[in-house]
Amino acid sequence: MKVIKRDGTHEIEIQRSRFLCHVARVATDQEASEFFARVRKEHWQASHNCTAFRTADTQRSSDDGEPAGTAGIPMLEVLTRRDLVDTAVVVTRYYGGIKLGAGGLVRAYGRAVSEAIDSLGTLSRERHESVLLAVDHDQAGKLENALRAAGHHVADTEYGHDVTFTVLTKDPDDFEVWLAAQTGGAVTAIRGEPVDLDVADQ
Repeated sequence: MKVIKRDGTHEIEIQRSRFLCHVARVATDQEASEFFARVRKEHWQASHNCTAFRTADTQRSSDDGEPAGTAGIPMLEVLTRRDLVDTAVVVTRYYGGIKLGAGGLVRAYGRAVSEAIDSLGTLSRERHESVLLAVDHDQAGKLENALRAAGHHVADTEYGHDVTFTVLTKDPDDFEVWLAAQTGGAVTAIRGEPVDLDVADQ
């Protein structure tokens, strides 16, 4: 799965019609609805504000007055084809006086979303396991340096009676082998909850 790297807006012009694609990361249906409402309020004079959004378990779209199937569905298909989740898009159209026809509208709305995603960039969402490591204060600096030098993702560090590191790893078994070799078996890894981490596309 992928998510957008950042929110933003991208504009294209086709046959004198302006298509502004607004993109935002959302986690729920409610957040998507609030985003759609903000864009509609800002562009209330537009001919159409067509919408689509997709999360891991739900999706929907709206043609907002365009001929059925010519706007929302092509927009949603771009999100699906790109394997994007937690993403909402609104394509605002200011009509330029030239009719595009059904096929032209499908291409225009799909292109607006595709180009917007290309301009904003994407991240890959990968499932990681969280692992907790508790060490004495006098050992913490050495272990943290070793973790970072080896490329392990240190998500959090808490200082209390001990220093506790939260490390995110895709392979906790391999990590525990590395940890045992690094510390001589002196530090125990406690497995926590799985976490989704958004990382740069390779």
